[in-house]
Amino acid sequence: MKHRSAIAGLAFLLVAASSFAQAVYRQVDKDGRITFSDQPPTASSQSTTPRAGNTVSSAVGLPYELRQVTQRYPVTLYTGDDCGPCGAARSLLITRGVPFSERTVKSNEDIAALQRLSGQNGLPLVTIGSQQLKGFSDREWSQYLDAAGYPKSSQLPASYQNPPAQPLVALAPTAQPAAAPAPAAIPAPVAPSNAPSPSNPAGIKF
Repeated sequence: MKHRSAIAGLAFLLVAASSFAQAVYRQVDKDGRITFSDQPPTASSQSTTPRAGNTVSSAVGLPYELRQVTQRYPVTLYTGDDCGPCGAARSLLITRGVPFSERTVKSNEDIAALQRLSGQNGLPLVTIGSQQLKGFSDREWSQYLDAAGYPKSSQLPASYQNPPAQPLVALAPTAQPAAAPAPAAIPAPVAPSNAPSPSNPAGIKF
């Protein structure tokens, strides 16, 4: 019996040791920040709210798992003209099959909005959920996409297309010339009355 107890105790120690050797858990907080811990993620650390306006509108029709990731951690790419790293960043997302929205930075209004968003004027910029990555780095971007749960190879349907790029600041509609106001209606002349009144007791008519 003692021998069996010793074996059972040894087995317990081995199981316990193997639990300490488990892989590190990835956690994403409500702000989209990614941390790593040896503790299992809690429900609160898994729930994030996508930033308004960043959800890829064409997420419908995507494979289930990819659709879930896209809704939780939508990807938005900010690019500019004559920007080599912007093209490389776009190619990475397309090759990997990451659905994304693209915002172009061209006008002074766009530049000011980018400054408010990221605190700098550098491009490209990508947001994955609430996480911002400034400047293109294939390795760093891939690490964050992995951590968010995006597949390493494309799972997009053959017919899928990302929405067309849009200016960061929406263009104001062209002002239409105001229509000339309609002339005020001229009241019809009132026929003079011959009846006497307090100011004209005799009812004089001119």
